[in-house]
Amino acid sequence: MLPTIRQLQYLKLLAEHGAFGKAAEAAHVTQPTLSAGIQELERTLGAPVVDRARTGVILTPVGEEALRRATVILNEAEELVEAAKNAGQPLTGRFRLGVIPTIAPFLLPGALPLLRQRFPKLKLFLREDLTQRLIAQLKAGRLDAALIALPFDMGGLEWAHVADDELLAALPADHPLAKLASASPEAMERENLILLEDGHCLREHALSACKLGPPKTSNGEEPFTATSLPTLVQMVGSGLGVTFLPRMAVSAGLDKAADVAIRPIDAEHPSREIVVAWRSGSNRRAEGRLLAEVLKEV
Repeated sequence: MLPTIRQLQYLKLLAEHGAFGKAAEAAHVTQPTLSAGIQELERTLGAPVVDRARTGVILTPVGEEALRRATVILNEAEELVEAAKNAGQPLTGRFRLGVIPTIAPFLLPGALPLLRQRFPKLKLFLREDLTQRLIAQLKAGRLDAALIALPFDMGGLEWAHVADDELLAALPADHPLAKLASASPEAMERENLILLEDGHCLREHALSACKLGPPKTSNGEEPFTATSLPTLVQMVGSGLGVTFLPRMAVSAGLDKAADVAIRPIDAEHPSREIVVAWRSGSNRRAEGRLLAEVLKEV
């Protein structure tokens, strides 16, 4: 005998709410019904999935593993229902899209009106987060696709190309390098090079594209970092150092927020690749490719 979808739903709600009463309320069933469903799941698995204590419910190791697998199964079941409901109608109904912070504010303002126009029945749910967390959610089935930048470890994923996004040098307007037609990576490295903090893939993209190591100040210490591109631009405009910006951010006018000069980088193909990614084997593959084609128009 196998666990039922309903039993797996009960387990997921129990893990989320930490109490039988609250989980039963969320499932719109009585507490005895939910409790009986969990007990039947435990008999099927041959081991307890929860420890029942006065302070609440704690998942056992078997329960943790069951929850991990249940999350994947439930997401696949939801995808099946969505696919059947929207058969022959791409980008209809719920679509959960992750976007990284160095793309979202610059591409989405032009993309969302176009998507609403082309696919009026699309219910787009957006999540902005760092690449590694979006990929983890993709693989766990909590997202249908993600708009990210390469290079990145894409094991277990497929993707469609959207655009190549050139990286540019951003300098204080009165900086000596601003007088030149372009800035070499070596010249940038000799300055106080400020980047986004660890976790932002744009940091690694810039260093990799320009063949640079992690930046250091003149005394060998790590320089200041920023948590967002707007903060980074303000730091450069204040004369604290130099940095790299993606062209899509410059095209959106981000450089106008501070007194900075933008120059091309004198390097071979200093850019990142923007893609739409999805889980290998996902039945949202065709929609991921279609989404990428629409985004190419923005």
